[in-house]
Amino acid sequence: MSTSAAMPVRSVAAVVIGGSAGALEVVRMIVKALPASFAAPVIIVMHLPPRAPNGLPELLKVDCAATVKQAEDKEPLQGSTVYVAPPGYHLLVESQRTLALSIDAPVHYSRPAIDVLFESACDVYADGLVGILLSGASVDGAAGMRAIHQAGGVTIVQDPATAEASVMPASALALFNPTHTLPTARIAPMLLHLLTRTGPAGRNES
Repeated sequence: MSTSAAMPVRSVAAVVIGGSAGALEVVRMIVKALPASFAAPVIIVMHLPPRAPNGLPELLKVDCAATVKQAEDKEPLQGSTVYVAPPGYHLLVESQRTLALSIDAPVHYSRPAIDVLFESACDVYADGLVGILLSGASVDGAAGMRAIHQAGGVTIVQDPATAEASVMPASALALFNPTHTLPTARIAPMLLHLLTRTGPAGRNES
């Protein structure tokens, strides 16, 4: 599968990642690849049971050289930091580049919902945003990824053929042609490239 033609390269202002069933190991691969210092905040929404203890930040800390923490309401976003949505709350990015937690109704039966994070971050960061959508058994995240794409941001969708649960990435591919459709092993290297690149680069083939 090929991606679209080459596009101008812009600096990355923020990264948003969403996933559900089958995405945890891919998320661990991504955060493990992050250097100790990187300029953009990374914000993660994973579908978790509402009353589940949020051990995800502690789990990701084992692999990540940078700071990993649970997102807090009204917290300013910082570089070199990975933020994880707490169970039972939507996570949004506000215009002041702060985080907000919400108990609004579930979206696609989920709270936190990936679309809520992606669409709010897109409103703030526009073409400076990188969105990554991973394995999952829900359509959540597809509309948010399309919004990022339409705003000129970079979109990375896990190749459904390499996803444990293909519904989530396949739903995104049904809506639009992302910047990159990549097998599992190539997602972390691509993000690292985007975070560290200094010159023009085209879109790759998957």
